[in-house]
Amino acid sequence: MNVEKILAISGKPGLFELKIQTRSGFLAESLLDGKKITVGLRSNVSLLSEISMYTYSAEKPLVEILRAIAIKENEGPTPVTGKDDNAKLVAYFKEILPDYDEDRVYASDIKKLLNWYNILQAKGMVSKEEPKVENAEEVKEQVVEEVKAKKETKAKAEPKTKK
Repeated sequence: MNVEKILAISGKPGLFELKIQTRSGFLAESLLDGKKITVGLRSNVSLLSEISMYTYSAEKPLVEILRAIAIKENEGPTPVTGKDDNAKLVAYFKEILPDYDEDRVYASDIKKLLNWYNILQAKGMVSKEEPKVENAEEVKEQVVEEVKAKKETKAKAEPKTKK
């Protein structure tokens, strides 16, 4: 499962694939409808490879949870969607991750996770294979460095005002 360049953008529904860097941020393509959007440097963006969920023992990376769903569903869509009631969502999620922290993982988090899984599954991006973690770190470092470079370039390019 290769989710190193898959993004969740706060305030935007669905998931996005990181395409290229632009002068003011980067270009991302929606996995839902294929529309491309420009995302500014001030937007709250998360790489799926960096998200994890709380369990009673430790935080579990989202990639491992998505893989567990893929194994359970034989890489098919989930029978439970975000439109089902909360009790059904929680019961299904307990089958996937039995020791999740019920006080810190809300039904809305489970809905979002299942919707994300179904988006990725529809695009053929889910797999039972072990996740490749080393590449995720490289992509994260690259994105962070690009954002820092853009901020520095922007700060240098701004005209200085006279007092």
